[in-house]
Amino acid sequence: MAPTEEAGGGGGGKGPQPSSRGRQIPIVCPGHTRPLAELSFCTVEETKGEERTFLVSACHDKMPMLRDAKTGDWIGTFAGHKGAVWSCRLDPLGLLAGTASGDFSVKIWDAITGSSLYTYPHKHIVKTLDFSPDSKYIATGGHEGLLRIFDLRNEKEEEPILKLKQNEDKAVTITKCNWLDINTVLAACSDGIIRYWNVDPKSTSEQRLIGTLKVDADVRDMELSKDYKILTVAAGTKVDFFDVEKKSLLYSHQMPIHFREEGGASLHPDGKKFVAGGSDLWVRVFDYETGKELECHKGHHGPVRCVRYAPDGKTYATGSEDGTIRLWKTDP
Repeated sequence: MAPTEEAGGGGGGKGPQPSSRGRQIPIVCPGHTRPLAELSFCTVEETKGEERTFLVSACHDKMPMLRDAKTGDWIGTFAGHKGAVWSCRLDPLGLLAGTASGDFSVKIWDAITGSSLYTYPHKHIVKTLDFSPDSKYIATGGHEGLLRIFDLRNEKEEEPILKLKQNEDKAVTITKCNWLDINTVLAACSDGIIRYWNVDPKSTSEQRLIGTLKVDADVRDMELSKDYKILTVAAGTKVDFFDVEKKSLLYSHQMPIHFREEGGASLHPDGKKFVAGGSDLWVRVFDYETGKELECHKGHHGPVRCVRYAPDGKTYATGSEDGTIRLWKTDP
């Protein structure tokens, strides 16, 4: 579905216009000294049945950080990488953290103490990683174009249990990967293809690639909805939404920004709107079905490199080339 004329930078060639809902003052989270690369939320159940949500950030300053997602307060830093950190995730239980780096390694950390548990060496820059739903495995990918699966239960084994080459004909970079279920990993690549991989160790090589999706440019960001039914993809100058099960395009919206360098998009948990940021300083919220721009906020002093809604949908986080994270209210 094509976006309406109202989508895109305020309309009329006047450039971005502030949100009609009034200016919003976000919580600013300092601490990083280089451009942000990725943001990820994780909600865990603590004592007495209470829930707490954390925010982890990957950054080019080599120092991924853990924060309280509600207040933005710094909790700790995972120190040890020697290159830019491109991806940082918490496992579903919030006990482990994983980081993917330009130093050709993936590290697994104790998310409580911050100590490094083990390191998985790679042969080139690692851009992405994700934990399996049962926290037993991680998937990694990067400039080698190889999707690797590691068994976290065998911590002394540095070799993956599975290596899957994304493209036999040319070199591609895996930019994002996400576990869909216990046996399936989605790998998004620089060739504009998102591949569904069967990573069940019992399967044969002929059963590995089980589906693909195609977009018009390098995939810069990819996010699964909370119910795993919708895939949000930011690539080129568009944000596309796919039905994960049917492998079909639901909506495709032209953006007033591009995602050629960095940037991303995130679908609100209620599925009615999405936030996007990329090549300029503005953070925009759009209608999911029509692509109409609903809000436009300025706060960053550099291009927006990553965005994510919190699991409860009440806030969203943005990370920028200016080295800061900002926390915005969904309904101020």
